[in-house]
Amino acid sequence: MSDAKLSPPAQPTFRELFAPKLLTILSEGYDFSKFKADAIAGLTVAIVALPLSMAIAIACGAKPEAGLYTAIVSGFLISALGGSRFQIGGPAGAFIVLIATTISQFGYDGFLLATFMAGILLMLIGFMRLGAYIKYIPYPVTVGFTAGIGVIIFSSQITELLGLTLQGKEPAALLPKIQAIIAVLPSINPWAMMISMLTIAIIVGLKRFRPNWPSLLIAIAVAAAVTHLFALDIRLDVRTIKSAFGGVPGTLPLPALPNFSLDLAERVFPAAIAIALLGGIESLLSAVVADAMTGRRHRSNCELVAQGVANIAASLFGGICATGTIARTATNVRAGAIGPISGMLHAVFLLCFILIAAPLASSIPLAALSGILAIVSFNMIDTKEFISTFKRSRGETAVLLTTFLLTVFRDLTEGIAVGVVMGSLLFMHKMAQLVTVEGGSELLMDDIADVPRAHTTASEVQGDQDVLIYRISGPLFFGAATTVATALENIGRLPPAVVLDFSAVPLADSSAVQSLRTFVNRVSQHGGAVYVAGASPMVRRILVKGGLPVAPTHYHVDADTARDFAHAEIAARQTAAHNPAE
Repeated sequence: MSDAKLSPPAQPTFRELFAPKLLTILSEGYDFSKFKADAIAGLTVAIVALPLSMAIAIACGAKPEAGLYTAIVSGFLISALGGSRFQIGGPAGAFIVLIATTISQFGYDGFLLATFMAGILLMLIGFMRLGAYIKYIPYPVTVGFTAGIGVIIFSSQITELLGLTLQGKEPAALLPKIQAIIAVLPSINPWAMMISMLTIAIIVGLKRFRPNWPSLLIAIAVAAAVTHLFALDIRLDVRTIKSAFGGVPGTLPLPALPNFSLDLAERVFPAAIAIALLGGIESLLSAVVADAMTGRRHRSNCELVAQGVANIAASLFGGICATGTIARTATNVRAGAIGPISGMLHAVFLLCFILIAAPLASSIPLAALSGILAIVSFNMIDTKEFISTFKRSRGETAVLLTTFLLTVFRDLTEGIAVGVVMGSLLFMHKMAQLVTVEGGSELLMDDIADVPRAHTTASEVQGDQDVLIYRISGPLFFGAATTVATALENIGRLPPAVVLDFSAVPLADSSAVQSLRTFVNRVSQHGGAVYVAGASPMVRRILVKGGLPVAPTHYHVDADTARDFAHAEIAARQTAAHNPAE
């Protein structure tokens, strides 16, 4: 067997971490056939993104063109600079609640500044290589806040779905919103409701019977045609983009920095953090979905840097927040995209739309856009995962429901924060239950009060009664420290030597080491010694720094070696006692 040491894995270079996937695609060779495939995929995605971008912007409390500007500018930059081959960026339904709340609190100028700051934060997170940590958000938290957002989006669309006329501004909170809606139910516009139901029926029907057809665009076109042909906006007060917003501009605006002041920046900073976190989570989830569909692997930190640049650009053009969008990314993959050029072309196609066909958007009824968002909100509620979680784990159910309810009735950021904390505590509880202590004398944890139960078994003592061996298994961290310490404290007669076998301990922390030091001191006071066996280099480093035990000769590669060494030391001490030095 060779004595050569294995070299540690090479650290990834800056290029490997942050080089856009566009460069990878071009370096592999990019010909006309690949461009054609990307062009078809980009057109397909643009058809989906066109009505959805306007609908999301309106639901946020912005003008419809803000969604289009975001899809064009941010969508192009996310594809050109991002770390995923297939990511499609733009406005996302997950942002609706957060954007609407920010606009209501700080105005549109404050929201643009928050988006600009969020872009800077995303770039910093990416360059600091923290992208991998975002994936540690527990899945029940993701399901809970996504479902909560879906409920809020749907509730925000009831007014336009039914063509209601509210007196004053619609409340943002769910319960006051429902009360306000109930109060004006007599003002239902049956024609607007017909348009919204027609839109939903077309989308659902085409998804089932013609899944390859552009259902969103067809539904919007039919709704706009019906509204225009029968003059529903003029004769029957069906609100359209023209009547509500004056139409859609036919050009991109000139970029301009958001209004800045230290006071405003300080007030919107919490919103900027929330936008950055939510954008990072959504973009990486979308990239993971694309990886699962294609077998590729995205670059998390590169993707976050691209998201940051895209959000800064969106704020300069008066757009809204941007992130990777799961539905449009999946559409891009299914449409046969080869690489990020499809996403760049999707932005170009959208630009062509506002340059050429913007006047056609004037007749789009708001009820039809609300119908689209009703479908989006329904798809955001993963009922199968809810049921599966309920059956699988009470702890995860508590995390999911808490996140969901806080998102719906309190605040999105609060829901995520509390959900992550609860998920972390649940994880630590499960990890603490994995810790076991085996060996030595009779050690029955069932009789110990107020201590988490450990699956403990008495095993045959190896050697004589002078050396007891105890094997600790599982992560030795603060959550398990009490369990292990109590088990060791209940050893009856302390022998001259105790061997603690750490071969099945993958990690340890200082809190657990402090608990073990109490046991080591107890053994020392009775004239004995503690030996550590089988500790990995990382665990051993923690133990040594924690002073467990002090003598370097008390560390050994395995329990048998430690036992033999302990017997030799005991024999040496006994010999010295019988033959004291002259």
